[in-house]
Amino acid sequence: MKAQQTGTLHLIPVGLSDQTIDCWLPGAAAHKAGQLAYYIAENAKTARAFLKLLELAQPIQAIHIETLTAKTDDATIKNWLAPLQNGHDVGLVSEAGCPAVADPGARVVALAHASGLPVKPWVGPSSIMLGLMASGLDGQRFAFHGYAPIKADERSRQLKQWEQLSKRLSQTQILIETPYRNEAMFETLTHTLAPSTRLCIARDLTGQKEWIRTLPIAQWKKAEKPQLDQLPTLFLFQA
Repeated sequence: MKAQQTGTLHLIPVGLSDQTIDCWLPGAAAHKAGQLAYYIAENAKTARAFLKLLELAQPIQAIHIETLTAKTDDATIKNWLAPLQNGHDVGLVSEAGCPAVADPGARVVALAHASGLPVKPWVGPSSIMLGLMASGLDGQRFAFHGYAPIKADERSRQLKQWEQLSKRLSQTQILIETPYRNEAMFETLTHTLAPSTRLCIARDLTGQKEWIRTLPIAQWKKAEKPQLDQLPTLFLFQA
């Protein structure tokens, strides 16, 4: 008797902006995403919005979507991966960009590997990679830190530590901020980092208001302040 083939965990990127899907997701990835009946998502609402952009093989109401949070335990995730053992493919999506990169989906991928289940990454947008590509900063040595501390003194101290690390390792430092605090972060960066440190602002990547510029801190202080409020923005710098 022939053994049943195991399904594959598909890592499918979703959009960073409201651009049409053909601008950021290859056709083969979009086709595969539309065939899947099982999904694990960081946010079920945004996952459904993504699915509505696809040509689906079944009604959206028939698609099983499980919501992954920081509190989801391993046993629950393993249950969500059970369809793979029965030959069904499962999709993993983030709220935006690539799943499992600076994203809780990494736990799902780790458990799939631990269970000997196949994993397939698909090409699509990653704000970290797009920002790094366009920054002109070192693309071989880099670190993504997520968010800096909120308190002003702690934030400045942390930024200086990352700057020292950047200088010692010739390493690009990458961080994000909550959109409504973007302009405050820009002010902190320009007042904390050394004049020669290069800072890249990557705003609304793939969106209608996309804007990317890299300048030394000394020049940022003389330049017109970028409009960053309420727009997703990536900050990259290298000493």
